[in-house]
Amino acid sequence: MTYSTLIVETPLAGVGLIRLNRPEALNALNPQLISELLGALEAFEGDESIGCIIITGNERAFAAGADIKFFAERGAADVAATDEITDWSRMAAIQKPIIGAVRGFALGGGCELAMACDLLIAAESAVFGQPEINIGIIPGAGGTQRLTHIVGKALAMEMVLADRRLTGEEALRYGLVSRVVPDENLIPEALKLASTIAGKPRVAAQLAKRAINHAYELGLTAGLAYEKQQFYTAFATEDKVEGMDAFINKRKPQWKQR
Repeated sequence: MTYSTLIVETPLAGVGLIRLNRPEALNALNPQLISELLGALEAFEGDESIGCIIITGNERAFAAGADIKFFAERGAADVAATDEITDWSRMAAIQKPIIGAVRGFALGGGCELAMACDLLIAAESAVFGQPEINIGIIPGAGGTQRLTHIVGKALAMEMVLADRRLTGEEALRYGLVSRVVPDENLIPEALKLASTIAGKPRVAAQLAKRAINHAYELGLTAGLAYEKQQFYTAFATEDKVEGMDAFINKRKPQWKQR
């Protein structure tokens, strides 16, 4: 596929890399970028050679929010009817693990896009925030919901109501990211992690992703029941047989990916 707002590549075996590429607008999210991003994710989802996907931006920004020029003249009916920016259901349907590698600004819709990834690595320059209140609106793609689940009510309130922004180190402290690295190490570290994940049995990785994500959506009792279902499903795979046989016989497993 040809993309105007993305750079899409496969830098390592099993790893798909998507770079947001609107540098003149700090990678602000407009309908074209969102459409191309979802298309690229679905293309990697359908590629049997890919086991893990990375989304990143450039040196200055992961994504500095939605494209305000696009929204400025749109009313409530227009936004509700088209939902071009806030509908992440297609991204949620991706079964392969998605890593967000964040350098520079991840604000508004950019922060929401980051939180829609399965795990995040932040560069030291990363800045996370939900500044929508400054232009008279509120977050609409997870900024009041995912953020509250992750950092807690009090901090989410301050970020959404007072435009408090988190550095990479603060994001690590509050559980928004899994690690913080120097800017120059961000992509190498993301590629290393993605390669590790891609090298695992992919059915099991997808089952685990599903179960962990459901921990945010279900109560504990329902979540435990869902986890048990995925656990049972893993026992029906060829990779379960291969993995346990390799462990018992002290050899490296040869994953069947089924």
